[in-house]
Amino acid sequence: MANRIIEFLKGPTGIKTTHFWGPFLNWGFIVAGIVDMNKPPEKISRNMTFTLLLYSCMFSRFAWRVKPRNYLLLSCHLTNICVQSTLLHKKLTAPESTS
Repeated sequence: MANRIIEFLKGPTGIKTTHFWGPFLNWGFIVAGIVDMNKPPEKISRNMTFTLLLYSCMFSRFAWRVKPRNYLLLSCHLTNICVQSTLLHKKLTAPESTS
């Protein structure tokens, strides 16, 4: 077990690399999206939600294709695709406000 931890820390996607810190900080988008789930649909930006959805779609492919393969980044963007898709669905299916 200790050897696996040391291998991870010293590896090409370990804690001392951008392969770790980039995805780690990208989870902020997901947390923000989850917090936005409680907002009423009129407070959700359709353009920004679509942009974040497109961004995560493109970077999911990048995370899969980059060598060494970055599973942490891939999981982050796949989760963000789910969150942003849910927000976009909420925005697009909400009845229009009359006021």
